[in-house]
Amino acid sequence: MSKDIFGEALKDFYNQNYSEDIVVQAPDFDDDIIPIPYLFRSYNEMPKLEQQALDLSRGKVLDVGCGSGSHSLFLQNKKNLEVTAIDISEGAIFIAKERGVQHAFVQDFYDQKNETYDTLLFLMNGSGIIGKLENIDHFFMHLKTLLNPGGQILMDSSNISYLFTDDDGGFWVDANAGYYGEMQYKLKYKGQESDWFNWLYIDYNTLQSASNNHDFLCELVFEGKNNDYLARITLAT
Repeated sequence: MSKDIFGEALKDFYNQNYSEDIVVQAPDFDDDIIPIPYLFRSYNEMPKLEQQALDLSRGKVLDVGCGSGSHSLFLQNKKNLEVTAIDISEGAIFIAKERGVQHAFVQDFYDQKNETYDTLLFLMNGSGIIGKLENIDHFFMHLKTLLNPGGQILMDSSNISYLFTDDDGGFWVDANAGYYGEMQYKLKYKGQESDWFNWLYIDYNTLQSASNNHDFLCELVFEGKNNDYLARITLAT
């Protein structure tokens, strides 16, 4: 993304300059809103899915796409875990540090090397960073380099097939257009806008199949009310 939209919005809110939210644009869909206060939520304000992911987290944790650090702070301060928080947003990492995250770094997930973890955490549609389904093999191969023996990946996503069904239950996705969970987004905030970027929503069966193809086991640990779910992925022994 050309501009650090998330970072600017997080800094504004933290510095009490909050006056508007992030607008999310996608081709063929109405604009959506990301309320900035939601990105600073406490454990008690989080949805059950996120609470369950944090409850399951153990050992040495990598929080991927940490944002303002809400998940990392809970794991660090309430569960006394060793947490490394990473995000590609410089502003997000600045705020995460300001809020007290001890180990927070501006870093792309694929640049994580020479460290291994007991828990890899991908929340707020954590599968999004995969971008496109064709990237999933590369994603799983990199996961293997980061997991300690007995380690786990906790990832949430959503099955967005409901967006492409008509009133009769028919599925109207163009079969030649690629996987229906592949989305493109642009973010707008206070007159600035990002470049278009790819974001992947993956249904559970597709995630499970990809996991199995790379010698991982995938289990469904929580299903939300909005077609969202939390998966726990571990290496098969």
